[in-house]
Amino acid sequence: MRRTSPLVALSLSGVMLLAGCGQDVAAPNDSSSASQPAGASGPAKDGGSVTVRGCTPQNPLIPADTNEVCGGNVLDAVTAKLVHYNSDTAAPELDIAKSIDTTDNQNFTVKLNPGYKFSDGTEVKAKNFVDAWNWDAYGPNAQQNAYFFEPIAGYTDVQCADEECKTKPKATTMSGLKVVDDHTFTIATTEKVSNLKVRLGYTAFAPLPDAFLKDPTNKKWEKSPIGAGPFTITQNTATQIVLKKNADYSGKNKAHVDQVTYKVYNDAGPAYNDVVANNLDVSDLIPTDQLTNDQWKNDLPNRWGIRQSGVTQTITASSKDKQLQNQDLIKALSMDIDRATVTKQIFAGSRTPADGWVSPVVDGYKKGQCGQWCTYDKAKAKALYDKAGGYKGTLTIAVNGDGDHKAWSQAVCNGWKNDLGLNCQLKVTPDFKTLRDQVTKRELMGFFRTGWQMDYPSIENFLTPLYATGASSNDGDYSNKEFDAKLKEAAAAPDEAQANKLYQEAEAMLATRIPAIPLWTVSTPFAWSTKVTNVKLTPFGMIDLTAISVK
Repeated sequence: MRRTSPLVALSLSGVMLLAGCGQDVAAPNDSSSASQPAGASGPAKDGGSVTVRGCTPQNPLIPADTNEVCGGNVLDAVTAKLVHYNSDTAAPELDIAKSIDTTDNQNFTVKLNPGYKFSDGTEVKAKNFVDAWNWDAYGPNAQQNAYFFEPIAGYTDVQCADEECKTKPKATTMSGLKVVDDHTFTIATTEKVSNLKVRLGYTAFAPLPDAFLKDPTNKKWEKSPIGAGPFTITQNTATQIVLKKNADYSGKNKAHVDQVTYKVYNDAGPAYNDVVANNLDVSDLIPTDQLTNDQWKNDLPNRWGIRQSGVTQTITASSKDKQLQNQDLIKALSMDIDRATVTKQIFAGSRTPADGWVSPVVDGYKKGQCGQWCTYDKAKAKALYDKAGGYKGTLTIAVNGDGDHKAWSQAVCNGWKNDLGLNCQLKVTPDFKTLRDQVTKRELMGFFRTGWQMDYPSIENFLTPLYATGASSNDGDYSNKEFDAKLKEAAAAPDEAQANKLYQEAEAMLATRIPAIPLWTVSTPFAWSTKVTNVKLTPFGMIDLTAISVK
């Protein structure tokens, strides 16, 4: 899961064109990026410090090795990329890039804004992108996000020939990347990629400084990366991650506060109590028991907000569990989840029953893609369950204990017990990192909680990284050649409208052989202390650290 919120579907068709093909990015502050209401508003002033609810990153804080929310939140504050996603609309805008031009969606010329600096004071140059992306993609470096560089020509040449990487790759660099001068480089892709420019705001595409590239094995980068974003890390422990304003930050998204401290919580309750008591300044996680009857709104008068986000929640079957390879069984279980009741009674309407695998906030979303399999029908579910032969033994659902997932997962379990006669129980890990480690190592049986917070605003981002064969976040090891082929066809489409149509066709294929059971899409409740103002969530469901101000 990468970084796993009312908001209309985000259309990119109105942004300023940089070139004649595909999806394009807007110039910063373009008028097409209409502002959305902030959670709290007031005069912004500089200075001061704030505390924010945090969680434990699964992996080292290296851009290409982080694909989950706990580390992703930190890296988004520390890094800058070619493109920045508008914090109100998610529209992609130029950041480090001065221009990204193409005439064919296959050959791109990138020009950088000169003078853009890393937090160590060195300048961001073209080689910091080219060398970084080559290092990220190089098989022996085993970066989880290496898959994102797959479209670039020569990617296959830098991959390992075997799973253990005993045989070195054919090449150490991708042929599709060339440095032209200090502030210009080119990208060539093996096939046309209609939304490449929109993808380039994702963390994996961040540049890496000379200091890292000279000594990438130095363990200090795992805790204290050097980036070009508005913040830099000063402390990283098991209980907190402290960020301070980057004095060398060169971009347009400057922070108001001098310091942000992510306080790591292993349970939603204490974080909620702290924000109510003004001992925590911002939390993006409200316990489900506080959502009931709007108790949280009573506890936090004028200190709460809610935003629809590009976040989906699913449960995924372990590829090791042979029983769950039976599609009739998976479909029966999906059809026996009463999404409407769960989202109403447990989430108090802050979730919406999922009808497919794509969030409604992105352009290209199509209603009803999951069809009957996401529609609660106890009788049909029982008939199909019996036809499938049922599930022998006890079926488990693994969830992380620090994310307040017990209530809904227990409701799902109870529904299966009552309707189908299935033995079901929860497996609760102490924290998100533990769950993700078990998923990554393929140690679990049964189901495990999965979710997706969009990396970039595109229907493609809810499909390719999750369900393409061998993709970096394909936790259920789903593989479908026809689906893969449709994704490639969509990526090569000449414009956004045609690409979206093809991606919709690809999503429809998932209903035939389900890779993960859709549960609900997310509107994210959040809260803040009396100390702060201008608190808001982005369409990605993330706290906008640059907007917050101390009163």
